[in-house]
Amino acid sequence: MSCAPPAATSGDAGPSAGTEMAMEGTPVDVYDYDLPEAAIAQEPVEPRSAARLLVAPPSGADRGASSTHLHISDLPGLLRPGDLLVVNDTRVLAGRLHLVKATGGHAEVLLLEPAPGGEPGRWEALVRPGRRLPPGTALFEPGATGNATSVVVEGWPDGTPAGGGDPDGRRIVHLADPSIVERAGEVPLPPYIHVRLDRPDRYQTVFAAARPPGQRSAAAPTAGLHLTPEVLAACRAAGAGVATVDLVIGLDTFRPLAAPTVEAHVMHSERYRVPAATWEACRAAGRVVAVGTTVVRALESAAATGELEGRTDLFIRPGFELQVVGALLTNFHLPRSSLLVLVEAFYGPAWRDRYAEALAGGYRFLSFGDAMFLERGAGRGIGPSVRGDRRPPPPGPRRPDR
Repeated sequence: MSCAPPAATSGDAGPSAGTEMAMEGTPVDVYDYDLPEAAIAQEPVEPRSAARLLVAPPSGADRGASSTHLHISDLPGLLRPGDLLVVNDTRVLAGRLHLVKATGGHAEVLLLEPAPGGEPGRWEALVRPGRRLPPGTALFEPGATGNATSVVVEGWPDGTPAGGGDPDGRRIVHLADPSIVERAGEVPLPPYIHVRLDRPDRYQTVFAAARPPGQRSAAAPTAGLHLTPEVLAACRAAGAGVATVDLVIGLDTFRPLAAPTVEAHVMHSERYRVPAATWEACRAAGRVVAVGTTVVRALESAAATGELEGRTDLFIRPGFELQVVGALLTNFHLPRSSLLVLVEAFYGPAWRDRYAEALAGGYRFLSFGDAMFLERGAGRGIGPSVRGDRRPPPPGPRRPDR
């Protein structure tokens, strides 16, 4: 990751580079920056709320406005009566399975989500080594007594070229023994984390809801990892409400943009659910504060479609008019990622100033790193489709899973 550092800007007045080039297509390297390996957090801090918090000036602030440097434990002091703090209560699936072939060769299966069609035990997964696991390969749990098959590798998901454009890409697998997930599955960590996590619960939020494996995420809502019951209680004491959404996070959320331009990026789809009580609380709130980009995506998908539940492939990028979220607690994201594009849509091109400031100040980046608090400028609150006389369309029928 060795490109130029984030360029200084003068706030978000005026169009970003991405907006200026929208007609031609915005090169993804607009969202590149130099991220030293040393800045990538390998372990979470203890306690969770000790993570640092960069509080940015509101979007559109005068040039020269400075950030404030706090800790997550100070979050309640940034909230005001009538705010609504919204968290993603998804639970991470312990979906990494270490298995062996009949020949004794090692294999790895990383479960992503249930396969289309709803047949029990069939999942979309990443399998490795893909070239050595043709359809029909039986895999076994290492050291298990007997010769009972645990997983059978099948073909490629619909739309994937047979023989696979990517040998380590998505496949369909069948869990011959579904109990292996709860018994032997490991919580998957992002590939840039090289230190083994002694406590798997540290890659799980304290408010993660109990859900069956098929309704869990392949990755954590990382901004929520910082919060503790004590911090949430203090937020309530400050006069803010706390509400939940459920967005099931896929691995594609964290991957760099692969297309040459932002506009050519094909957004993955994810399942989301906004409880009716959360939606009504958003409509009544003075300000909605999203804990993480996944919350932004769930709430803005509900506003855009009028559906409180379904699948969303919404790509929030510059030019998108946000209707719900007024402030955002978020980690520092990978270069060239869709999450960074969302941050610019929310805050403007001045994110480059904030990232440069954080790198210079020794902040820790990515999933186990520190966070920043972003607020949209005055007059950029909840939109008319969410609050006021214009109610959103009633939720339609639930969309099919795939």
